[in-house]
Amino acid sequence: MKDEIIIRKIIADDNAKLATIIRSSLEEFKAVKPGTVYFDETTDHLYDVFQAERSCYFVATINDEVIAGAGIFPTEALPPKTCELVKMYVSSNARGKGLGKILLQKCIDEAKNNGFEKMYIETMPELTNAIEMYKKYGFNFIPSSLG
Repeated sequence: MKDEIIIRKIIADDNAKLATIIRSSLEEFKAVKPGTVYFDETTDHLYDVFQAERSCYFVATINDEVIAGAGIFPTEALPPKTCELVKMYVSSNARGKGLGKILLQKCIDEAKNNGFEKMYIETMPELTNAIEMYKKYGFNFIPSSLG
């Protein structure tokens, strides 16, 4: 029997596992830097963060094990009708299954459903696989951050 990937919205019980995936990924790619989500206290409380209006966080599971996540957020100071793609991470043992693409598409669809017309991403040069995927989806580099 093949393991089934399930994509669902975040629940409070996901917080600890998602925080581990995020921090482990940043460690793996040598991207542990001050000012990043690695040190952000909200990384441990994603369920609470994504109760904000027009936000959403999707979680991917296999056999009830959390293996990835990604969300959209109406980050303050972004241009009108623009949301941010945030905290998109896939656990090391779940990469190569197309989860990044699945989660990104879910986030794009959810953003459209919430009335957003543009999506903004902040990432780090160390996250090369993610950057290549963003390029394939039509995201462009800008000279400075917006939010």
